[in-house]
Amino acid sequence: MTPEEILEKIQCLATENLNASVITESKIRERVDYVCRCMSNRAGVRLLMSCLLGKLDKPHVDPRKPYTEIGGADSFSGRTYDERYLTKFINEHRLPVNPTTAFLTPTLRNIDHPLTTDRELVGRPRDLYKKTLELLEDVALQRIKADVLFVETVRVLILLRDEKQARMASLLSALERTEGALPLASEAIVTLISQHLACKNASRLPVLVVAAAYEVAGARLSESMLPLNSHNAADLQTGSLGDVEICLIGDDSVVTAYEMKMKRVTQGDIDVAVAKIVRYPNKIQNYLFITTDVIDPIVAEYATTLYEKMDGTEIFILDCIGFLRHFLHLFHRIRTDYLNAYQTFVLNEPDSAISQTLKEAFLALRQAAESDE
Repeated sequence: MTPEEILEKIQCLATENLNASVITESKIRERVDYVCRCMSNRAGVRLLMSCLLGKLDKPHVDPRKPYTEIGGADSFSGRTYDERYLTKFINEHRLPVNPTTAFLTPTLRNIDHPLTTDRELVGRPRDLYKKTLELLEDVALQRIKADVLFVETVRVLILLRDEKQARMASLLSALERTEGALPLASEAIVTLISQHLACKNASRLPVLVVAAAYEVAGARLSESMLPLNSHNAADLQTGSLGDVEICLIGDDSVVTAYEMKMKRVTQGDIDVAVAKIVRYPNKIQNYLFITTDVIDPIVAEYATTLYEKMDGTEIFILDCIGFLRHFLHLFHRIRTDYLNAYQTFVLNEPDSAISQTLKEAFLALRQAAESDE
């Protein structure tokens, strides 16, 4: 069988056995459940799937040797199986796994030795990597067959996917029941989004705060927003000028760039922005930093001194909540449209950028706010 056929067979068996584990050994079953449900780090489950696929495609290989640098006839390229076959399989079945390969994560990059349990992988949580290596050893020492372990892994991922969908459907249904009530006031929306920004791992949210504003008001301003880059893409890699890039309608030249910071903006940040602007002369008219932290008055003053030196390009620092508050009061009549746009952006982001927990938190916060009203 080809790797694609192996994956489809595993998918069918997992679906057929959805309501009962295919593993009788409780310790192995518990390891699989932990690795699959570890939401803080999804690299473990993707590593496990890649190694199992390699073992099923070439039975002579050692699942603990997914690096060709190890050498020998029993090593293989786990990254090749990961990128060439797993990505499509994961996307087709909407499995709750990171959309990109596990082998480029810092913990799993540039390894030239077998992934045996006597070697500790440096990464968090520690138990994730410990249990993943134990599962690979279980297969290597024939304590469990690779196909059985793979079926159980996919079975748990399907259950996890369906659980997530059910929770989201319930939260969205609860919001629908509040439709027709008095719309949230602008200040109530500010409070709601402030609470969301205060949640853990919320670094992507300030981008969406600004993006939602242009989504609903861009036409009124004769401006449009370029598609957002992925959360972890570097500006040098994408060629972007900022986290949110604004153009005049009918023109794809960036006139305003926004850069988001979940910390204080420094003079070094300003200098990096200047270097970007210099690379694109006569293009950017406005370069705005949006921060969730305190604005240092010395840094803010430094930014304002650059206006003439930059030949009319203005660099300024704005407080994220201040930006949101001013926008909602300025465009008070479309405040609900803004909130809906922000919600859409949040829910459409991949889980690697905004976790499922953070998505559910917003829906729960909104439901509580609208119920109070």
